[in-house]
Amino acid sequence: MNKLKKWLIVSLLISLVSGIVVLILTFDTGTIHGLLSIRPEYIVAAACIHFLSYLVWGMRLRGMCKTLGYKISNARSFQIVTSSTFAASVTPSSMGGEPVRIHLLHIDRMPLGKASAVVLGERLLDGIIILSLAPFSLYVLRGVMEDPGIDALLITAEFFLLGVLVLVLYAVWKPEATRRMTMFFVKRIAPFVGAGTDARLENIISKVDYELENFHDSIFLFMKKEKRKGLLYGVLNTFLFWGVEFSMLYVILIGLNQYPNPLVVIASQVLMVLLMAIPATPGASGIAEFGATTIFSVFVSSSLLGITVVVWRALTFYMNLLVGGFVSFRILKDTEMMKKLLR
Repeated sequence: MNKLKKWLIVSLLISLVSGIVVLILTFDTGTIHGLLSIRPEYIVAAACIHFLSYLVWGMRLRGMCKTLGYKISNARSFQIVTSSTFAASVTPSSMGGEPVRIHLLHIDRMPLGKASAVVLGERLLDGIIILSLAPFSLYVLRGVMEDPGIDALLITAEFFLLGVLVLVLYAVWKPEATRRMTMFFVKRIAPFVGAGTDARLENIISKVDYELENFHDSIFLFMKKEKRKGLLYGVLNTFLFWGVEFSMLYVILIGLNQYPNPLVVIASQVLMVLLMAIPATPGASGIAEFGATTIFSVFVSSSLLGITVVVWRALTFYMNLLVGGFVSFRILKDTEMMKKLLR
């Protein structure tokens, strides 16, 4: 539990300090007028939109599980995706969310290999869509961003996502090579975790081999003609998820009496997703605040820039912590898994 608290405190501290710094640097007389003229109903609407994204995400998870022959309820899929947002918010590059979803699907009697196929399939779809939109975003924002440092970070993030994408695709198309590589690492790591005896090592290798086979079979199952409907469902829900998520910022801006070009708003958020993929800080704290300050300055007035960043971050980060934490610790009561995950 101490490790979880450490990640949470570090993430919150960096985010809070970054938010305060952004507010101080962008504060002027126009900021006071902007605060007094905020239309709170639009901020509430933006929060509802972000909540809707949880439901769409749950629909995608449920549909992909159904394709593999496993049925989960809408309520359960909602619990799984929201609980994973807590771990994602306190781990670099949001990587803690995937193990939580895999674990919770496994609790529902879904084999680890198939659960991994569903969750990594989600990640794969997200990566493909975001990487596909990145050139469009850079084209839309061409000439308006003059910070070479941000350009370098964005390029680093895109290469990172591309690397993850390539590794997953390689694992799908070359299962035997993936199995050999995995077994190599298992044999090297096992002695350091107290599993170096022949019997225990053989048991671990057998289990890993079984789950890898499940994973590859599940991924290829998505590709079969009769199962492509499930894959198409996942693709459509992925587009819907990002469409809902990216519309939230525009609603926030309307609440702040700002009316920028919607395409520019969407393009900026695609770049933010790339930027936040860099595994530098837990929950991308600091990177998100300062990166958004630079990128959003393209279409938000300087007086309202700090407020925009803080409200956007409150919904995309603090709301995830609150909702995800509540579901994880009050409803699912799965704290033991969280402790093991973040040790």
